[in-house]
Amino acid sequence: MSLHPPAQRTVEVAGDAPYAISIGPGLLDAARADNVQRLAQVLRGRHALLVSDSHVAPLHAQRAIALLHAARPQLALSTWVMPAGEQEKTLARFGECLDALAALGATRDATVVALGGGVVGDLAGFAAACWMRGIDCVQLPTTLLAMVDSSVGGKTAVDLPQGKNLVGAFHPPRAVIADTSVLRTLPERELRAGLAEVVKYGAVFDAQFLAWLDAHADALLARDDHALTEAIARSCEFKADVVARDPYERGHRALLNFGHTFGHAIEAEQGYAGSGSDALNHGEAVAVGMVLAARLSTLLGLAPAEAGDRLQALLQRLGLPTGLPPGLDPGALVARMRLDKKADAHGLRFVLWDRAGSARVVAGVAEDAVRAVLEARA
Repeated sequence: MSLHPPAQRTVEVAGDAPYAISIGPGLLDAARADNVQRLAQVLRGRHALLVSDSHVAPLHAQRAIALLHAARPQLALSTWVMPAGEQEKTLARFGECLDALAALGATRDATVVALGGGVVGDLAGFAAACWMRGIDCVQLPTTLLAMVDSSVGGKTAVDLPQGKNLVGAFHPPRAVIADTSVLRTLPERELRAGLAEVVKYGAVFDAQFLAWLDAHADALLARDDHALTEAIARSCEFKADVVARDPYERGHRALLNFGHTFGHAIEAEQGYAGSGSDALNHGEAVAVGMVLAARLSTLLGLAPAEAGDRLQALLQRLGLPTGLPPGLDPGALVARMRLDKKADAHGLRFVLWDRAGSARVVAGVAEDAVRAVLEARA
């Protein structure tokens, strides 16, 4: 894989509602005619609500507003800023977003523009899915994790105290515009958390991509635009292929949840406290979850232990946690997993692997085996 991609990459997502993912530095610059034209093509109405959070808005909202006005000078534009943090992805905040759309007078051809990480993208996308039974949404992700995962594929949701993303809808965006230059303002911890989701694609689909990530780990951590653009584009290509074949997560798309059954349980048990605390954020929880899923695969006789060891070493090289945080009760985590969307009448379902680059869904996993992996604190 080349470390010298074009300055900008485009990934097309096929399906009933196709759209493009644009990736590269400077894509929010209103002085660039190509940026203005790109956004003008997807803004269909006269109203837009820019949704952001208290961390991102001070850094990037003015750039987004300038680009929106350049793309559609007569646009009636309003901004709604929510408090930052996974703990804010609630039905109450969702209701406030709907109130902002009502105050704007948003009509059926309005657009919700999500400027932020996964929390903003999920909540704004869900509001777009529900307002007048569905209006357009444009995703402007500002975290690496959102660029490679949550902004792509149309899964939108909010959390409940009982679990993550339990209330939501499938609502594909009109476009995703991933400006890699905004990642320069991303906290180091959040950059590393995004790399966990990048590693996931290699773990599930392509062992050679895992090798590339290992070879270019230093460039990625240094926020090299070429390395980031390549990693994001490759990740989005994997996800776009899966989403086109399985838009409603009824089969193949479930593979994207490698590490997430464990990870979501950890997040929920820690109260979604995330980056502002000692609790794990989403990417960190997924990193731990992938290692646990690899260990569970070995315990069940599906994969060699060496594959899990190599995965763990790569995640550690990227500065990610790989062991279960202290103080979490395995029984409580298993109880969380029973409520996971991937569980069914036959019991717990996990995405496990046979080796790097080859994963599958395994149903009816015995709780005793899951407890054994958790109690070993990999």
